[in-house]
Amino acid sequence: MERENGIGPREPSDGEEPADPGEGGGWVAPGGTAAGPRPEDGPPRWPSAGEPEPASGAPENGAEDDTGAPRSGSPVTESASEAPRDWWGTGGGAPVFGAENARRLSPRSLVVGPINQLRSLLVPIAAGLIVGGFNPWVLTATGVAVVGLLVGGFVTWRTFRYEIGEERLEIRSGLIRRSTRTIPLERIRGVDVTSTLLHRMLGVAVVRIEAAAGSPGGGEEGKLDAVSVAEAERLRRVLLHRKAVLLERHREETEPVAGEEGRALEPAQALETVPEPEDTGTTYFRMPWSWYLYGALALGYLLTPFAVLATLFGMAQQAVGDRAADFLVDWVTTSDRGFLLVFAVVFAGALILLMPVFAVVSYSLTHWGFSLRGRDGSLIAERGLFTRRSVTLERRRVRGYELLDNPLERTRRAVSLRAIVTGLGDTANRAVLLPIGPRPRVEEVVDRALVLFRGRLTPHPRAALYRRLTRAVLPFAAVAVAAIALEPVWPSVVASVLALLGVPLGVDRYRSLGHGYDGELVSVRSGSLRRTQATVERSAVIGWSWTQSPFQRRSGLVDLELAVGAGEGGYTAQDAAQEESVDFAARITPEMVRPFLVREDGEPPR
Repeated sequence: MERENGIGPREPSDGEEPADPGEGGGWVAPGGTAAGPRPEDGPPRWPSAGEPEPASGAPENGAEDDTGAPRSGSPVTESASEAPRDWWGTGGGAPVFGAENARRLSPRSLVVGPINQLRSLLVPIAAGLIVGGFNPWVLTATGVAVVGLLVGGFVTWRTFRYEIGEERLEIRSGLIRRSTRTIPLERIRGVDVTSTLLHRMLGVAVVRIEAAAGSPGGGEEGKLDAVSVAEAERLRRVLLHRKAVLLERHREETEPVAGEEGRALEPAQALETVPEPEDTGTTYFRMPWSWYLYGALALGYLLTPFAVLATLFGMAQQAVGDRAADFLVDWVTTSDRGFLLVFAVVFAGALILLMPVFAVVSYSLTHWGFSLRGRDGSLIAERGLFTRRSVTLERRRVRGYELLDNPLERTRRAVSLRAIVTGLGDTANRAVLLPIGPRPRVEEVVDRALVLFRGRLTPHPRAALYRRLTRAVLPFAAVAVAAIALEPVWPSVVASVLALLGVPLGVDRYRSLGHGYDGELVSVRSGSLRRTQATVERSAVIGWSWTQSPFQRRSGLVDLELAVGAGEGGYTAQDAAQEESVDFAARITPEMVRPFLVREDGEPPR
């Protein structure tokens, strides 16, 4: 058996007889015992009055609920939790072990898995049927492939198990090549729930667990595809709760966790005391209909028609090979040039007119029904029409936020909101708290869900303006002068136009510069085509870095970077005044900066 991460129980080697569970041997749960049921324990019994029933008892005649857990209400055996594990369903051991029963995926995954795999094979199969003329060999191969997918889905469901222990999540799968994935609960960074259109039709969801790995920048992820919607919510709540309890236990080993009745709970009891989920929590935002129109201002979504054309051409080329490219080349070379010119103009005009339409449609599909809620100490952002995605961000890991916009969005005073979170991967998608919307409304949500920056940004020196104009205009102006000297017309015209466009671009980039501090939050802004204003808590700043180029030293400018243990890791105030930047950093974190400062008389500051 393969043991990933070097963690997992030992399986008897080839030819080795497993030890008798009653003699202290056997394959047992980590932290458990090998003692099996003893005759003196008596027959199975029902829980007595006042005795708490287990979360899920032993299955009766192999019956299971939709989550893969045994149905409750079955008789339990006193020593069942001490029996050896039966992960793979190949023996007769009791399924109850560890802190929680091993669970299977939903039986509906028997449908989800094969269909998801069939989608990737749909185009090759269709192409084979069309090109092959639906001959018996092609039909037989197609049938065998479909049957193989169904059998593979059944084997995956039958052999897949997951269990939440006291300190880790274990996921095991495989029939011939068995694998084990162990994720420590303390290292879990996020639990996301995703549902495609197929998942939503079947009432199931995909749970993705992101965790920090031991190596810097690494990560490990557990994926459960698919479980019931109720089980997905239970997993998210239980995993985040147990992680918080373990972290609190490590921070305060001697401080007990208070129970509902004011008495102290033992650590094991605290892990089992999972708070009941709130019905709705606090709803900070639900996307109004008018916000979908802001998709026409998003530069990325405006390019959707070109992405659609590239996708269609790729599918055609995959289906018929080089015939599509050959047909296009022949059509262009044999058609009249006047017709091609008219066709090109009409086609380009249609694309330009369709760009905002496609942008709004694709934007709506991605952000359909966007909502931001607060529940169980976390922020939950949900969005999507065909693929519904729910991302949970723990509040204690949110260290600030970013407001992002582009030139088109600034014409309507619109911004989008993204969280700055410690240890979060795929921040472009998972850290989104609000889509594009009016800045006053976005700031209102920030004020309710987080903490709004209320200070003013300090403008940067005029020397920063000259630097931006130089970099935006000078290269194209030099090309235009060289083209005029060599007498080519079109290059000189294009370079001159770009040089003129560089003037408003440089001015806008300068006006976007700024940094500020309101006594609690630090804010830094920069950029033009993609302007970002990052605001972080003062406590999130872990260091400062000043950098200067030879040209900056002549102008008395400096790039000041705030080192932050979250988000991108650092945010830079570009081309700030050197003396003012030192004073700015000293006001925010005097304990870090002042030991390195000296007064004009050479003495250290007091």
